[in-house]
Parts: sequence; C-alpha cells; structure tokens
Amino acid sequence: MEKKKVLVVDDQEMIRKLIYMTLANSEFEVIEAKTGREAIDKSIEHMPDIMILDIMMPGEMNGIQVCHSIRQIPSLSNMKILILSAKTQQIDREEGLAAGADEYLVKPFSPEKLLNTLREHCEN
Repeated sequence: MEKKKVLVVDDQEMIRKLIYMTLANSEFEVIEAKTGREAIDKSIEHMPDIMILDIMMPGEMNGIQVCHSIRQIPSLSNMKILILSAKTQQIDREEGLAAGADEYLVKPFSPEKLLNTLREHCEN
C-alpha cells in the first residue's frame, strides 16, 4: 500500500520530531517544513495528501496566510489542512477554519488523537 504524504509545518524542531515519531510506523510518509514559504514550496514539489500546520511561525507568513495561499493553488485544492496550534481561543479556531483548514487541533496534543484524525481525513 502506498503511504500517504503528510507535510508537517512547524518552526519548533521538537514538535516536528514528536509528530515524525508518532507517524514513523504508520501508513504516513512525513515531509517537514520550518516556515510558511517552505511549506508552500514543499506542497507544490511533493503534493502531500495532508498538511499539519502551525499558526505561529517566524518570517513573512503565519499559518493562516499559508492556509489562504494553499487554497488559491488549484493543484493543491484537494489537500487536507489540519491546523495544530497553541492558540486555543474560539476566535483562533474560527479564523483557521475560515482560512480553509479542514480541522483545528490544539497543543499540547495527544499523538493517538492526531494519528486518528489524520486517518479520518485521509479516508474522506
């Protein structure tokens, strides 16, 4: 069975490493990006099935801007976007979903819940 590609976008190496370890023995292949610009470039290059996207990142683009940008690229329109953020307010969730995210999870997160959520979205 071909592995589903997951692009993990977070400026914190420890978060990327934790997600990688969570998915290491699963049906997912992990690609990593540290910035919003890198996320868009790697999305175009690798065509992932799903993106796990942080909101707060240094540089010219935050996660909300990345989400908006991805939704404007026709070849990536079917890619699922899962926001994983430390921003826990309802307004943050609403902003993420309005930007085009398919799901909004908060940090700290349960690795098991993350894996189950990825599986659920990749089946749809």
